[in-house]
Amino acid sequence: MRIDKWLWAARFYRTRRKAKDAVVGGKVHVNGERTKAAREVQIGDELEISRGPEKEVVVIEQLSNHRGNGAAAQTLYTETKESIDRRLAAAADRRMARAGLATPKLKPSKSARRTLRELKQNPP
Repeated sequence: MRIDKWLWAARFYRTRRKAKDAVVGGKVHVNGERTKAAREVQIGDELEISRGPEKEVVVIEQLSNHRGNGAAAQTLYTETKESIDRRLAAAADRRMARAGLATPKLKPSKSARRTLRELKQNPP
């Protein structure tokens, strides 16, 4: 089975075109190697999938030509323990980085925008 079709069926990407673009763009590695979209994958292959800042490492458990619902898609693979730990740690870091941040309820006024622009251009 083609890797782009499997990624689509496992719901990592919304369309086969996006799955193909990700593989061609080097966002998906099979067993540690960069690959092409037409590569045949087998049960037991390890995929490293980069989406944004996150990297997931999954092992293929089943092959499917059809895109099913989310529950069916999750049976096609298992994520490695290290990948889960790394993903949860990154999420915790992002939460901590935004912990003290309070987003304003209104847009800044004209004078406040000028002050902000001045601060950004001429830091103290």
